[in-house]
Amino acid sequence: MAHSARRDSPKLPDFSLLKRLAKDQLVYLLEQLPGKKDLFIEADLMSPLDRIANVSTLKQHEVDKLYKVEYKPIVSTSDQLCFLIRPRIKTVKWICDVANADKAAGRFRRYKIIFTPQKFYACESVLEEQGLFGDVTTDEWSFYLLPLDDDIISMELPEFFRDNFLAGDQRWVRTAGSTLHLLHSIYGPFSKIYGIGRCSKMVYESWREQVEEEETKARQAEIGNVFLIDRDVDFVTPLCSQVVYEGLVDDIFKIKCGCVGFGTDATSDKNVKVMLNSQDKVFNEIRNEHFSNVFGFLSQKARNLQTAYDKRRGMDIKQMKTFVSEELKGLKQEHRLLSLHISASETIMKKKTKQDFQEMLKTEHSLLEGFEIRECISFIEEHIIRLVSMIESLRLLCLLSITENGLLPKDYRSLKALFLQSYGVEHLLTFANLKQLGLLVEQQPGETLTAMESKVGKLVNDKTAGKLTDAFSSLAKKSNFRALSRKLNLVPKSDEEYNLRVPRDMAYIFSGAYIPLSCKLIEQVLERGGWTGLEEVTRLLNGHEFSVTGLLIRRYICREIK
Repeated sequence: MAHSARRDSPKLPDFSLLKRLAKDQLVYLLEQLPGKKDLFIEADLMSPLDRIANVSTLKQHEVDKLYKVEYKPIVSTSDQLCFLIRPRIKTVKWICDVANADKAAGRFRRYKIIFTPQKFYACESVLEEQGLFGDVTTDEWSFYLLPLDDDIISMELPEFFRDNFLAGDQRWVRTAGSTLHLLHSIYGPFSKIYGIGRCSKMVYESWREQVEEEETKARQAEIGNVFLIDRDVDFVTPLCSQVVYEGLVDDIFKIKCGCVGFGTDATSDKNVKVMLNSQDKVFNEIRNEHFSNVFGFLSQKARNLQTAYDKRRGMDIKQMKTFVSEELKGLKQEHRLLSLHISASETIMKKKTKQDFQEMLKTEHSLLEGFEIRECISFIEEHIIRLVSMIESLRLLCLLSITENGLLPKDYRSLKALFLQSYGVEHLLTFANLKQLGLLVEQQPGETLTAMESKVGKLVNDKTAGKLTDAFSSLAKKSNFRALSRKLNLVPKSDEEYNLRVPRDMAYIFSGAYIPLSCKLIEQVLERGGWTGLEEVTRLLNGHEFSVTGLLIRRYICREIK
């Protein structure tokens, strides 16, 4: 959620520095391959790259043609090929195929691979196995953070969750630690660091090791508190349907790298790409508003714009000249954006005010409150049978599992069979993955949570417990949502009327039904100045919590350096 201007809020760090730093490093790497060259870009890097360096910038540094990596024979005629890719073995093997095909054809070219955000040994091993280690030069573009708005920065690493939490591949931990290190280097020491979760603990340790390796200089801190929270600490929040404007825009149109494409259903003629950030004055005022309040605001905005346009009537020539040079351009831009957001809101209204959506919200709210579970299961069954949306069906199944601490065996088997019959047996793997993550599981007969905690407790006391694989650790993962909900008051009492125009807490983003767990944790930790008093909560969340003040961080680092 974006920053809302408050009089008492501190000045935000200048995150545009991150963008300039990434751009300068990319330009330097491109210039290491002098002369004209063709650049091949991996598909999921195209949007982030466009935010950092557009086509004209690349052309200025002798990039002749741009291609998307498509894993097929290339058509480039250039003698120099540069590949901007993620560190993925599949992509490196394709580059090897390209180079070997050129060798077989007797063609000489120069090849350069730029890995981002970092290169891994496994990728270089592929080059060595293919006999191309000396023929292909490799480099690293340390593009760790992309500023999406004045107060939003993103690592843009879509595979982090799957690799770390499902596959147990911890290679991105070092990357996340390097991201913290970058922030620490540019914006000064952090006042306090709080975290919870095994991955967060490892990220913190990785960052600390990197800081120990270099000299630290005392400087003004621009970032106060840093929170590191594992995604599996709070699965419920992303499974619930958002009803604020920005969340619904993402749900319908898909926001990617802070940019959204409004299709022909929202615009009269063609697809329009819009950057969604605080520079868009209309969007900035409605992004965090509950959707029920959006149309009222847009109507008022339209009236204000008309009033601003009407000022030109009765102006003399001098006043008209001032109006045209200073105000007209801004008014036209605001008018264009207002039209787009009104059209987008109308599209959302058509799709999200149908009975299906209202029933789904009711089902979600019932699951969160723990009421009418049989009726919720009946709705999910109907949702699957009617093939309304596969993703929505999976979200509801996972929400049912987490809030009920697993499904009864008969419900699990029947819902799984129904889903596979409706959407295809290939989703057997989907169910296996969700089970391993602890997102969709069946209750084991005769196995209580207390018994499981007892078994795992013995292992946790062992110093070697940290070396357990994620697959084994997942056996200990039990959803304690009901207990957490009671302790942290995550689900407001349903008998109280909730005013969405003047919300009293963070539950408004889910129509007053649920306060996001991760947000509530941050609130409680800040109020207490640490995890003291939250011992029962952290136990229910499987622990790994930590809290370090800036003074302790500096003392530790200085002691290690000495």
